[in-house]
Amino acid sequence: MGSSGGGWRWHGGGKNGNGNSEACALSSTFAYFLSSFVVLGAIGSLYGRYMVTPNVRQGIAALGCLDDSEGSWALGVFYGDSPFSLGPIESMNVWKDKSAAWPVANPVMTCASLSDAGFPSNFVADPFLYIQGDVLYLFYETKNSVTWHGDIGVAQSVDKGVTWQPLGIALDEEWHLSYPYVFDHNGNIYMVPEGSGNGDVRLYRATGFPLKWTLEKIILKRPLIDSSIIAHEGKLWLFGSDNSWIGTEQNGQLEIWYSDSPLGPWKPHKKNPIYNTYKTMGARNGGRPFVYNGDLYRVGQDCGETYGRKTRLFKIEALTTDEFKEVNVPFSLEDSNKGVNSWNGARSHHLDVQQLSSGEWIAVVDGDRVPSGDSIHRFILGSASVVSVAALIVLIGILVGAVRGIVPLSWCPHNMGKRSDTVAVLAWERPNLSSKVRLFCSRLNRASSTLRTRTRSNTCLATFVLVLMIMVAVALTCTAVKYIYGGNGAQEAYPINGHYSQFTLLTMTYDARLWNLNMYVKHYSRCSSVREIVVVWNKGEPPLPSDFDSAVPVRIRVEKKNSLNNRFRVDLLIKTRAVLELDDDIMMTCDDVERGFRVWRERPDQIVGFYPRLTNGAPLKYRAEKHARKHNGYNIILTGAAFFDSQVAFERYWSEQAAPGRALVDKFFNCEDVLMNYLYANASSGSTSVEYVRPAWAIDTSKFTGVAISKNTQAHYGVRSKCLQMFAEMYGSLSDRKLEFGRRSDGWDV
Repeated sequence: MGSSGGGWRWHGGGKNGNGNSEACALSSTFAYFLSSFVVLGAIGSLYGRYMVTPNVRQGIAALGCLDDSEGSWALGVFYGDSPFSLGPIESMNVWKDKSAAWPVANPVMTCASLSDAGFPSNFVADPFLYIQGDVLYLFYETKNSVTWHGDIGVAQSVDKGVTWQPLGIALDEEWHLSYPYVFDHNGNIYMVPEGSGNGDVRLYRATGFPLKWTLEKIILKRPLIDSSIIAHEGKLWLFGSDNSWIGTEQNGQLEIWYSDSPLGPWKPHKKNPIYNTYKTMGARNGGRPFVYNGDLYRVGQDCGETYGRKTRLFKIEALTTDEFKEVNVPFSLEDSNKGVNSWNGARSHHLDVQQLSSGEWIAVVDGDRVPSGDSIHRFILGSASVVSVAALIVLIGILVGAVRGIVPLSWCPHNMGKRSDTVAVLAWERPNLSSKVRLFCSRLNRASSTLRTRTRSNTCLATFVLVLMIMVAVALTCTAVKYIYGGNGAQEAYPINGHYSQFTLLTMTYDARLWNLNMYVKHYSRCSSVREIVVVWNKGEPPLPSDFDSAVPVRIRVEKKNSLNNRFRVDLLIKTRAVLELDDDIMMTCDDVERGFRVWRERPDQIVGFYPRLTNGAPLKYRAEKHARKHNGYNIILTGAAFFDSQVAFERYWSEQAAPGRALVDKFFNCEDVLMNYLYANASSGSTSVEYVRPAWAIDTSKFTGVAISKNTQAHYGVRSKCLQMFAEMYGSLSDRKLEFGRRSDGWDV
C-alpha cells in the first residue's frame, strides 16, 4: 500500500519502477545510518581511549568494587592530641617499606582491600573501633557484591591503625546491616547494628570475639536508624532516628531512650522526638558519642547537599529523663579540595574517636569521592545523550536527504480490513487509536519535510545548521562515553599491598613563565597523591604561595643563582621519599602521574619517567624519542618528567664525583637531566637504572606562550650531544643498558 504522507517509503511493490526506487531509498538510508554509527563510534572510541580515565579497580581479580548507587565509601585514620586536633595519617609521616608507602596515606581500607582478601565488597563505611591493649579492631559495614546488602566486617591492626588485616564477616543477616556500634558492659562485648529494614533494634553479644556473635535480645521493635548507646550518670542512653512515621523529616529526626541495662526495658525520653527538623541540623547520628575533659559529645550527620555530606559535633549540656540540651561546637577534619580525585572529596558522614593507652587520640572516619546516587545520575545523563545523538542523526539525515521522514508510515498501525458491508464501513470510518497514531506520524513527517525545504532555501543557513548539529552530535557522543563507560571520572591513586602513599611535586621556573605555572599548579595539585608543590624559583620576582589556586601547600624556593643544577638541590623540608620532577610546561593527566608513581614504588632505586631516549652509536648523538622507537629501546629517562628517590638522587647529584658534571651543566646551561641518568647508571650494580611509563597524552604549554627554554631544537640537540660524549668519558657508557619497550605485563610501557 502506498502513502502520501512523505514517509521513508521503505515498503514497496507498486508499478513503474516504484519498487526499485524505494529499494534504493532503503539502501541509501541504511548506508547513512551505518556510516553515522561507524564515524561516531570511532570518535567515541578515541575519546574513551585518550580522555576517559581507566578504572584502577579493573586489576581486582575477585568480584568486587562494582558501581553502586550508594557510593564508593572508604575508611581513613586520623590522629591528634585531642578530638579537636585530628590530622590524617599521612601527616604523621609513617613509613612502611613492605608496601612501599613513604609515607602511608589515607584511605587505609577500601573495597579493594576486602575484595582482594576474598570478601567481595562494593564499599566500606560506618567504622567503629574496639581497643584491646595494643590491638585495634575495626568493625564496619561492607556492601556485599554478591547479595547486594550490607554485612558487618571486622579487621585487625597491631601497628596503631596503620595496617589493617581483614579477618572476615562478623555478622550476616538476611536483611541489610550497617552502623556496627560495638561497646562493653559488665564484662560482655555487645554490638547494636542498624537493621531498620527488619523493623527492630537487635542486641548481639560476642561469644568468640571478634567473629562470633549471637542474638541476645530484640531490645526495641522500632525501625531505628544508626542507634548509639552510651553510659551517662548511672543510666544507659540510646540515641536513634525513626523515619517511618508520617511527617518525619528524612535524616532530620532524633529520639532518645534510656534503661538500666542493654537488655532493657527501654523507655522513651519525655521530649521525644528530640528533633524533627531540617536534615542539615545533624539530628541523625554520625558515630560514637565520646567524653572529653568531662564533657559528653554527640556526633551528627549534616545531610544538606547530599546524604552524609559531613559530620557535626554537639556538646550535650543536659541529659536526664526529662531534659535534653545540646549545642553545636566547632569541629572539622582536614578537608580535601581535590574533589573526585580525593577518597573523601564529596562527603564524610561517620566518626569514631577514642583515646589510646599512650594518651594519643585516634579516629576512624569514612569518606566518599562522589555524592549519593552518582551512578544513577550518570546512567540517566548517558542514556539521555545516546537518545539525543540518535535524534540528531535522524535530523541530519533529513537535512542531507538521506532520510525522507522521521517515522516510516509502515511502522504506524492502520486498519487493513475490508469495507464490504455497512457496519464495517462505519467501524472503519470511526476514529480510533491506530488512525490517530498514523495521523501523528504523517504530521511529523510533514514537519521534517518543511524543515528540509526551509533550510534548502538558504544554503548558508543549511550549512550552519548542519555543522552545528554535527558538532552537537559529536559532543553528545563523547558525553555518553564519559558517563556510561568512564565511571565516576575520578583519577584515583594506585595502591601497593593495600597502602596508598604521597609524593612531592617539584618544578623549576622563572618570572616569564608565570602563566604556565598558574595552570600547572591548579591542575596537578588536584592529583590524588600530590602532597606538596615545590617551585624552584631561578630568576625574577617570585610570586606568593597564596597567588595560586592550589589544593595542596605550595612552597616557593628562591635560588641565589640562575642554574639548572638548582633542580636537584638537597631540600630537607621535603617530607616524602618520592619526588616527581616535572617541568612547568608539561601537562598530562593525573592518571598518568599516578601510574608513574605506582611504577616508581615498585622500583624506588630507579628513575621512572615519561620521556625515553636512546643514546648509542659512535660518536654519541642526542636524538628524539622517535629514534628510541625505531630501535625499540631506551637507556635514558628525561628527568623533566620523572620520579626519583629524594634521599638518594639529590645527594648523588651533589656528590664530589658529580662536580665535573655540574660544572658542565653550568657551562652549557643544559644537560642536568642527562647527568642524573649517568650518575644513576654509574651507581647501579644491575643492568637497569631507568623505567619508562607511557602517558596517554602530554601537551607542551610553552608552545602557546613563546617562552620555551630551548627554542632552537637543532642547537639544543647539538649541545646535548656534546654532553653525552663528555659524560660518557666521565662516568662510563650507557650503550649496554638498553631496555626494550613493552616489557611490562600491564602494557604501561608500550
